[in-house]
Amino acid sequence: MEYKVLIVDDEEDIRKLLSYNFEKEGYAVYMVSTGKEAFDLALKIVPDIIFLDVMLPDIDGIEICEMMRKQPTLNNSYILFLSARGEDYSQVAGYRAGGDDYIVKPVRMRVLLHKVKAFLDRNTDAVTKIERHSVVLDNERYSIMKDGKENIIPKKEFELLSYLMSAPDKVFRREEILSSVWGDSTVSDRTIDVHVRKLREKFGMGIIRTVKGVGYRYMG
Repeated sequence: MEYKVLIVDDEEDIRKLLSYNFEKEGYAVYMVSTGKEAFDLALKIVPDIIFLDVMLPDIDGIEICEMMRKQPTLNNSYILFLSARGEDYSQVAGYRAGGDDYIVKPVRMRVLLHKVKAFLDRNTDAVTKIERHSVVLDNERYSIMKDGKENIIPKKEFELLSYLMSAPDKVFRREEILSSVWGDSTVSDRTIDVHVRKLREKFGMGIIRTVKGVGYRYMG
């Protein structure tokens, strides 16, 4: 299977660097330099991976991410922010907008290639459906039924919820979650916090319990 990668960056050097390395690994690469071009092209080709710069000449990357996450056809696309802005608030904004990862430039290509492969290779179909009280999670359709209503959520939120629901009442340590869901234990703990907060907003505050100093558990 040939995976599609969309690179959105107004710096030509970054576009060329990413394009060269991902094409060499067998990916189909598409490149644009503005937010509007990115949104229109993403709807047309439905990429597997989207590299999105935060600072674009027309529309802010955070806003573009929010727009993309409202499109059902892009729910299975991974969105990875690439930005020179490394402040905590910028990274939190990226995750809140629906980003799956936030990478601060300069880019370390070997790490990035490994990270993308981990995203694409992650096994989420060991169990097709998981039912826990009023929540039914379908790994094949990437959908969640709660109280009879279907919810389509961003891929990384889905994978986090699926992982926690796989063993209700078990306490998952933060390092376990980062390694299993993000494929990278060096990702900031704040990444988990933001995604848990969004799941609570959508499915109720009591769905995931924080175990202070350890991690999280799904209240099954």
